[in-house]
Amino acid sequence: MTDPLALDNQLCFALYNASRAVVRAYGPLLEPLGLTYPQYIALLALWQEDDVSVTQLGERLGLDSATLTPLLKRIETRGLVERKRDDADERVVRIRLTKAGNALRTQAKKIPAQIAARAGFSGQTSLTALCALRDELTDLTARLEQSPRARRRA
Repeated sequence: MTDPLALDNQLCFALYNASRAVVRAYGPLLEPLGLTYPQYIALLALWQEDDVSVTQLGERLGLDSATLTPLLKRIETRGLVERKRDDADERVVRIRLTKAGNALRTQAKKIPAQIAARAGFSGQTSLTALCALRDELTDLTARLEQSPRARRRA
């Protein structure tokens, strides 16, 4: 019988290793853009929906303000975003892409295809498999976040 506590039998360990490998794979592709992986995902979210509150962005990315605020300050220093107090409620800080932040989107467009190719997904059949894998991971995340134990902590 297989040991249920063997490290290599753990879903968490497989996901942990896969996550680390994916982030490492992005590194050389993001370096020419001067971005870290967390900065890249923040920009991805803003390219999808710009002019959002820090709270909204944090919820979208699953990051708390202690992690998100320094990240946003760094990309603001680079001139990619601007932070501004909301006119209606000064307690709310809004994030908006600058022209430079929007322009960087064009350079980043090739990255998803490069990552897919590096992971061995090319051609329509492989891209369909990659999308199915992404959807399965998204569904797994949703199921785990909806578990009774996860709801008790929230």
